[in-house]
Amino acid sequence: MKILLTGGCGFIGSAVIRHLIRATGHRVVNVDKMTYAASSDALEEAGRDPRHLLIRADIADGRAMAEVFAAHQPDAVMHLAAESHVDRSIDGPADFIHTNMVGTFVLLEAARSFWRDLNAKRRAAFRFHHVSTDEVFGALSAGDPPFTESTPYDPRSPYSASKAGSDHLVRAWHHTYGLPTIV
Repeated sequence: MKILLTGGCGFIGSAVIRHLIRATGHRVVNVDKMTYAASSDALEEAGRDPRHLLIRADIADGRAMAEVFAAHQPDAVMHLAAESHVDRSIDGPADFIHTNMVGTFVLLEAARSFWRDLNAKRRAAFRFHHVSTDEVFGALSAGDPPFTESTPYDPRSPYSASKAGSDHLVRAWHHTYGLPTIV
C-alpha cells in the first residue's frame, strides 16, 4: 500500500511515519511545507528507508498536489498537515485559514480528481483520512463528561475554527461527491 501523508515532518505526522515504516510494509509519500513546526530530524531513521519519500510542497498549491497524486498514485491519504498552535492563530489567523481550510479544500479536490479516474477496485479501496483535533469541541469544565464524536462543535480560537471548517469540508466532499473519507 502507498500512503500519501501530509504534514509528516510535524510532531504527530512524524510519529505516524515512524510507525508505518517500522510496523508495516507500506510506502509513504510525505508531503510537508517545512514551516516552523516541521523537523526533518524527527524522521532521521525513516528518511533512510527507501519506502519513505519526502516532498517539500504546500497543500494549498493545486498544481503541486495534482502532480503528487499523478506521480505517486497513492492508495490512501492521511491528512495531518495543519497550522496548529492556538496562540499563533490568535496573533495571526490568516495562515491558519489558508493552510487548514484552503489547503484542505485543494487537497480534497486533488484527491477527488485522482479518485474519480481510478479503476473500480482501486476506487473502492481508496480512503481520505482527515486528522482533526479535540479543540473543535471547545473546552471542558471540571465535572463535564469527556468529549465524544457526537459532542457538538464549539471552536473557541481561529485555530479550532479553521480545523472545524476543514472537518466540515471533508464531510461535505463525502456526502456531495462520494469521496470515501474518515474524520
